[in-house]
Amino acid sequence: MKKKYIFLSVLATAVSVTTLSSCDDYLDTMPDNRTVLDTEDKMSDLLTSSYPAYEYVLVNELMSDNADYYGAENPNGGRLGDQIYFWKDVTESPNEAPSRLWSSCYNCIANANQVLESLKEYKFSDDKAQQLKAEALLCRAYAHFILVNEFGLAYNTKTSTKDLGVPLSTKVEKITAKHERASVAAVYEQIDKDLQEALPLVGDNYKVPKYHFNVKAAYAFATRFYLFYEKWDEAIKYADLCLGGQRGPLRDWSVLGSMADDNDALINHYISADLGCNLMFSDFYSSSGIYLGAYVVYKRYSHGRYLGANEDILANNVWGSGGYYKRPLNMAGANFDICLFNKMAYKFQYTDPVAQTGFRRLTLPLFTTDEVLLSRAEALIMKKQYDKACEDLNAWMHNIVKTTVTLTPTLIQNFYNSVNYCYDDVDHLQSTVKKHLHPAFDIDAEGSVQETMLQCVLGFRRIETVQEGKRWWDIKRYGIEIPRREMDASGQPSKVLDVLKKDDPRRAVQIPLPQRNAGVQPNPRNGESSTVVAPAGPLDKFLNNVTSDVDFSNKLIRAPKN
Repeated sequence: MKKKYIFLSVLATAVSVTTLSSCDDYLDTMPDNRTVLDTEDKMSDLLTSSYPAYEYVLVNELMSDNADYYGAENPNGGRLGDQIYFWKDVTESPNEAPSRLWSSCYNCIANANQVLESLKEYKFSDDKAQQLKAEALLCRAYAHFILVNEFGLAYNTKTSTKDLGVPLSTKVEKITAKHERASVAAVYEQIDKDLQEALPLVGDNYKVPKYHFNVKAAYAFATRFYLFYEKWDEAIKYADLCLGGQRGPLRDWSVLGSMADDNDALINHYISADLGCNLMFSDFYSSSGIYLGAYVVYKRYSHGRYLGANEDILANNVWGSGGYYKRPLNMAGANFDICLFNKMAYKFQYTDPVAQTGFRRLTLPLFTTDEVLLSRAEALIMKKQYDKACEDLNAWMHNIVKTTVTLTPTLIQNFYNSVNYCYDDVDHLQSTVKKHLHPAFDIDAEGSVQETMLQCVLGFRRIETVQEGKRWWDIKRYGIEIPRREMDASGQPSKVLDVLKKDDPRRAVQIPLPQRNAGVQPNPRNGESSTVVAPAGPLDKFLNNVTSDVDFSNKLIRAPKN
């Protein structure tokens, strides 16, 4: 019988083995010494490396409307942050950069493909093998999903057959393989196929279920995917399966509200695996817990008090005067202005406690019941089942806010029609809770029940996922136009520096430079065509020795307290 060895996907190796050696032990092993995947336990071990080790959070959060610009004179920023915030092609390569996400996702896909091929080769077919197959398919689907939603335009039925997606990888790669960028539609079709094959087989038989695709996490992923795929009935179906016919358990905001204002205790509770709302976690090599948390670091770009008071967290909203069970942090100081929740779990993994060196880590719940509930509400609104959607919106709202208001389609419509659209002032600077929506799919006119209820669910999800990078996907899906605003010394918007239009090609993150140099077709810029026009070329050589930008310093400046 032919032996199966683990080896790197050709799509992933633009980041060298040397660069990642301290983060991914299996990458250190030469091909002739790597593990032979001839047992289910070895396959299971490999699948633990099939979840991305690097994240989209910082890139997405800074590109979205969840950040304003506090000026070049603010020292708490850098070249990476400036490139991300202003939608430039990123040339930096720290752990939060798109190049790390790209390589990490293709490594995950390579591992998943290896397991799938080994399962077939060794003819394993027992219950454990079926769960291994399901997990491998789900990991491959998830990595492709992240890649296409970062490096491609949002899926839509009108243009996605021509829009550039990402290279598809569904088999163990050979070093001479050639890869073209599949269309966005083709990538979605493959994800759909993998999901449909995996979902009947997925199980909960893991030692640590919430760090794997367990049953509820798989249904949550399916809910998000089919929502993005504009398959509203399927999104509702999998949300129902995930929630079990209930509307929860949702995050226990009342418990958080009873806790003392201890940052570490609140965050540790937020990411507790014991909470039913947290369906699946991942640990990343990332400084985003600092950059997007209550620290002065990277506050040149920030979700500040103006944003919070006018667009989302603390803005006048449909629930009226009710306050949060746990009031968010809302403070400012020298070169520091924030409005956020205690949720970003920054950790420091010591490799040498004496020398105080190691890695910054971020623990993040990738899927929650709260997000699933709001996704179902959105799908119901698209189906014009407004009363059912209001039931979900009410459940989310009453769980996080102390209010006596009961949402109805009429109440929501009246509230949002009483609010001006964001940026409609003469200088295009002023914020409100309502933005013009330009999705590629059809919705009713501005001011209609459907449009105003979409404003509501998008606003709720923005609050629910603030600091997590998921708002960017809604910006893309709904064609929301957003500016780059510079704030003045008092924390008020002073001028517009740039605007991202609904058809701006910068909505697709640029392919990382090492992959472009290796032959992957870049995303267009400056009005160039965004369609699939040519093969990407051979990918048989890759750049090595990409400089690692891991910061080993653990001497952080904490934010001032009220």
